[in-house]
Amino acid sequence: MNKQAPAHNRTRPFGQLLALFAGISGACCAETAPAQPLTPPKAIILLYADDLGYGDLSCYGAEKIKTPAIDKLADEGLRFTDAYSSSAVCTPSRYALLTGTYPWRRKDVNILPGDAALLIDPAGPTLPKMLQANGYKTAVIGKWHLGLGNGKVDWNKPISPGPKECGFDESLIFAATADRVPCVYVQNGTVRNLDPKDPIQVSYQHNFPGLPSGKNNPELLRVKSSHGHNNAVINGIGRIGFMKGGKAALWDDQNIADDITEHAVDYIKRQAAAKQPFFLYFATNDIHVPRDPHKRYLGKSQCGIRGDAAVQMDDCVRRIMKALDETGLTEDSLVIFSSDNGPVMDDGYADRANEDANGHKPAGPLSGGKYSILEGGSRIPFIVHWPKAVRPGESTAVLCQMDLMATLGQLFPGEQEHPADSQKLLPALLGKTSQGRSEHILNSMGQNLAFRSGDWKYVPPGAPIRRGLNGLSPSDKAPATGALYNLKNDPQERNNVAEAHKDLCEQFRARLTELRQAPENRLSRTELFPIDD
Repeated sequence: MNKQAPAHNRTRPFGQLLALFAGISGACCAETAPAQPLTPPKAIILLYADDLGYGDLSCYGAEKIKTPAIDKLADEGLRFTDAYSSSAVCTPSRYALLTGTYPWRRKDVNILPGDAALLIDPAGPTLPKMLQANGYKTAVIGKWHLGLGNGKVDWNKPISPGPKECGFDESLIFAATADRVPCVYVQNGTVRNLDPKDPIQVSYQHNFPGLPSGKNNPELLRVKSSHGHNNAVINGIGRIGFMKGGKAALWDDQNIADDITEHAVDYIKRQAAAKQPFFLYFATNDIHVPRDPHKRYLGKSQCGIRGDAAVQMDDCVRRIMKALDETGLTEDSLVIFSSDNGPVMDDGYADRANEDANGHKPAGPLSGGKYSILEGGSRIPFIVHWPKAVRPGESTAVLCQMDLMATLGQLFPGEQEHPADSQKLLPALLGKTSQGRSEHILNSMGQNLAFRSGDWKYVPPGAPIRRGLNGLSPSDKAPATGALYNLKNDPQERNNVAEAHKDLCEQFRARLTELRQAPENRLSRTELFPIDD
């Protein structure tokens, strides 16, 4: 059952549908117009952490990492205990988040290099395009990792297609991850601070003559590589891939959090001054590797550099929420906090994440983490904060980030198209019901899938099951009978009861096969969700 705390004397009335915002016109037809609809928020802000586990926040049980800003969101909003990212790795999760489509439906949706072509079809529907159509300005700030251009990017010229073609009016991004080249910001399609006399070259195949590498020159590294991160050396950190030039455009790793947060705060203030409804997708690098937080956060957790990076991330949230307070937008802003996948400890750098964990459990009560089909791989923190519409509490509703496209579409009059994979769950998102998804397909990497129905979770025969929290953790495989877990009784997925429930296994196997064969591009429609308070 959905537990709800007192409303703390918040104003709750929902009157007749008003004009939504400046620039939005039209109304529902008489046949579908509800008597008391929910007026859309003035701002929608998606705060998207990277590699943050179910147990990495103090509001989800962490004792040695304090996250007061995110805890405040949870205390004043709705904390979900059964929410999922769409994959246990980053690129597929972000693809599903923005397109409303399961990432495994395309074989090319995998972890991308920094010079990959844009994954998202510029002609297809996306979450920001849907919000644009309903009068919102849109921006993405932070990590992108969905490819840019057509596969042969010239970093010294305007880059297209990219975020703009996906529905974002403004963008300040890094192309992939902070451990991959190029280590520069791309602002509205152009590398920021680029000196034309020092052009950028990028290669994921070979180094450039005369340049050092982490492999051949380990003495240049501030943080040693544990595996894989030993190509270009930038800011004393080995990267994946090689890069030449662009010295004036390089970011400073310890300032990434400040850079993107300051840009987000400026964006919020500009939209507020213009009285313009907006959508901000803020995708932080923390707590992804390389973990190199600003010195003012060092030692602020009891879990070493990984915990300190989480503290830095929390402070970014504090500063963004402060901007909403200062502009008077907090009460009518829908803020969603979540993570792209589960946690990982050693993910390529010898930064003592394991040695300094100090008993901290990044996945909390769950097994597995990033790269895993187990719950710790894709069950993530998920918090909804909207004082005008959401009462404080906790929800056990099952939902997926992929559902945001269809679900947020229910806020607006008229029909909104969305891929059929994305489900309409606005009552669950707002805490009006604990009924969310009846079934969900989990994805670790590639075509490795599992199926959830109610409290049951089925893993097909032979599927890799990785229980470790390191990037190179070995994998077991589900037995010939498959694996079946009752998540209510066995959240750690230790007790495989497939032999005792062969009928359920066969039922779930058939259903998984049916769902994975459903057409990718089938579109559904969503309508305004009526809500009485």
